Amino acid sequence: MEEKVILVDTENRQIGLMPKMEAHEKAVLHRAFSVFVMNEKGETMLQQRAAHKYHSPLLWTNTCCSHQRDGETNIDAGKRRLMEEMGFVTELTELFSFMYKAPFDNGLTEHEYDHVMMGRFDGEPKINTDEVEDWKWMHPRDIKQDIALHPNNYTAWFKIIFERFYEHLIEKE
Repeated sequence: MEEKVILVDTENRQIGLMPKMEAHEKAVLHRAFSVFVMNEKGETMLQQRAAHKYHSPLLWTNTCCSHQRDGETNIDAGKRRLMEEMGFVTELTELFSFMYKAPFDNGLTEHEYDHVMMGRFDGEPKINTDEVEDWKWMHPRDIKQDIALHPNNYTAWFKIIFERFYEHLIEKE
């Protein structure tokens, strides 16, 4: 069964459903989420996308991200995908949401109303190798510096979302 995304207007009101690939081909605004997991040292868990992914293979990105299913809360969606990709679940808190648009070289576009969440975890993930090639912990200031030095190592959406996430962390210090 083809996965569908939730189409939304600019106020995040649901206006329909559409197959995921079609939404990315047509650059239609849809609901999404991004999860950042941090450990007690203040490091963020990054994942490297699997080599066979249809876009952004082998690029580094946040702990996990995906799309809510119809009727699913943001938190439930985040926990579901965290388990599917990284093999663990933790409590999540929604930090903020915003819209962004990120086109890819293959003609697809992420046009998302993104809900950014954060959780805490200090263990080792049990990665799903269908989704994830590798993972690592990095301190946010080191991520920021590495993005500046090696932007092509990171997904387009991560560079956009991380900037806002980093600003959120700085405000909380």
